[in-house]
Amino acid sequence: MSSSSSSSSSEGSAEGGGDVHVHGGQGRGGEFERPSSSRQRSGDGVWPEPFVEALAYQVAIDAARTIGRLAAGPAVANVFQVCSTWRAVSRSDLLWHNLTRQIWGADRLQHDTWRDEFISRHRTAFNFRYRRAVYTTLEFDASGNDNDGLICRCLALSDVHLACGFLDGTVRLFDLSSRLHVGTFRPHHRDDLLGAFSRAVSGIILTDTKLVFASLDGDIHVANIHGVGTRRAQLGSVLNDGTLVDFSGCARWWVGLFAGVPGRAFHVWDGDTEELMFVGGSLTDPEAVIGWRLLTRLGETVGRIRVSGLETAVACTGSRVMVFDLQNQGLILGEEEFERGINVNSVDVCNDVFLVVDNRGLASVRRVGSFEEVCRFTMRGGAHRGGGMVLGCVNSDYAFLCSGGVIRVWDVHHGGYLYRLRERMGEATALISDESYVVASSSDATIHLWDFGAL
Repeated sequence: MSSSSSSSSSEGSAEGGGDVHVHGGQGRGGEFERPSSSRQRSGDGVWPEPFVEALAYQVAIDAARTIGRLAAGPAVANVFQVCSTWRAVSRSDLLWHNLTRQIWGADRLQHDTWRDEFISRHRTAFNFRYRRAVYTTLEFDASGNDNDGLICRCLALSDVHLACGFLDGTVRLFDLSSRLHVGTFRPHHRDDLLGAFSRAVSGIILTDTKLVFASLDGDIHVANIHGVGTRRAQLGSVLNDGTLVDFSGCARWWVGLFAGVPGRAFHVWDGDTEELMFVGGSLTDPEAVIGWRLLTRLGETVGRIRVSGLETAVACTGSRVMVFDLQNQGLILGEEEFERGINVNSVDVCNDVFLVVDNRGLASVRRVGSFEEVCRFTMRGGAHRGGGMVLGCVNSDYAFLCSGGVIRVWDVHHGGYLYRLRERMGEATALISDESYVVASSSDATIHLWDFGAL
């Protein structure tokens, strides 16, 4: 395990339930610590606490909207420095709960108080901005597997776990806090396999309690993370539906992207009842032959599908991106043809935006609902040239693109290039990020983890 950091400054204190301000200034979005008594000003008790609490909330929200989320902490800390009455508001758990939900998009408490939760998320975002992460590789039992079976095809993150889906059909689960391999989930055996790679995992949905994973043959398995074994929730039918080339979703929806049979590109299931709600779409009709080939040999990625925070699905092939409504299945909200072609493995979604990179290395961040371009930037390095594979993922603030074994990072709000992660890997096979972690797998059966919340 190693620490990757571009800053040697010590972190500010955030202990106890006292008042806070930010060290480092608003421009850097620095750390929280106590203000000194010399900053106290006259005017104690002039305004009632509910008014001050509302003011502090609005100041933080305005700063986040106009400057960026890292500016919210310094802005609200400045409010608390006015006088003792105003500093008392810093102890309001409701204020910190509202700020954490509005600014960091979190409504689940993982620390002792909402104030601690806000500070933790601020520090993690600060670490992302300035390349401060702890890097490690994850160990797991690979006995009884051949090298091909250990190729990781897809990754999924929850608050506490990482799931890795392999070519041999297994899903390995890791505990993020301990970095330990805590479980292996295997699909049920089938006698009617149509190819050597029929069982390869094509997608994973992971929550804190449940694991759902699909394979190329269309089977979908469900497992209780704290239970034993798996059950087959859906029996795939390759001849009727084609190959399940990608699978994604959330607690509410499961969504599959198929290729091989005309007019059956999208399958949507209710995540609660596991009932198939919709079948249709022609997005992958031109890629039917490639879809069938995936069952017998590894090849190019046919398409990708991701679920946004707006209950919509973003799907793509090598030439087109499409968005459709999950509540009104079959309703297409937008689509666009890319003349230069798309690096399919670069497409990813976070909240209401999606990332796409064309075959010349031009990346674009778009609004899911309108396709409005938020920003664009050109990839550095030459691995993308000539249609080379690019792996991409995005979280609320940053885009991560991997080519040639190097992961580079951009700001998704303005398109500015920030840095590259110092650790190199071999040929990357999968990439994912959330608000705390970046994870990549490589063809040498290594799982790479960068933890931005550890420092």
